Amino acid sequence: MEWKITDGLTDYQEAVDFMEARAAAIAAGEAEECVWLLEHPPLYTAGTSARREDLTDPDRFPVYESKRGGQYTYHGPGQRVVYVMLDVGKRGHDVRRFVKQLETWVIAALAEFNVHGEIREGRVGVWVQRDDKPLTIAGQKTEDKIAAIGIRLRKWVSFHGISINVEPDLDHFSGIVPCGITEHGVTSLVDLGLPVTMADVDVALRRTFDEVFETDESLAQP
Repeated sequence: MEWKITDGLTDYQEAVDFMEARAAAIAAGEAEECVWLLEHPPLYTAGTSARREDLTDPDRFPVYESKRGGQYTYHGPGQRVVYVMLDVGKRGHDVRRFVKQLETWVIAALAEFNVHGEIREGRVGVWVQRDDKPLTIAGQKTEDKIAAIGIRLRKWVSFHGISINVEPDLDHFSGIVPCGITEHGVTSLVDLGLPVTMADVDVALRRTFDEVFETDESLAQP
């Protein structure tokens, strides 16, 4: 499998074109799987479930219609975007299991920095509890989103993927209702007080990948 890391800012449409071509080549048996780590310039993407009213500032940044699942998300500098072009057919033809693996991968990578990420029913992404913020009206700990997940499959090959907030400008999220969720905020590793770099996150992702995404050929359908 190829690990591809691109420095600087990658144009969104350029990334989509690459992913679609690579996914097609993987499905045809003409290319190896690929995990691509990159950053985008500031932009908003609309997933297949996006509601127009959740784009609260449509003139702030470019807006791209995306074929991935989910609603509106923000991408920009300081956010590690991870595009996964993987053969889900070799992992059991099980989309729910694959999404669970993505969630587990993010949580494992965050744990490398002693950050406890969690999944919440009905709320897409990975969340962290904030001991440094006031309790909610219901007396619960405040929870902020630190990572987003949205994928698409074509011929059982995935593309799009996940994004982890390392040190983005959190104010940039205010032009949308992230993933359609209004009652919770957004955070990042640096916002949590951790002096983590993009390279640190890349190492954590690579270190935890194999334990989560081991290919089990016994699960593959004939």
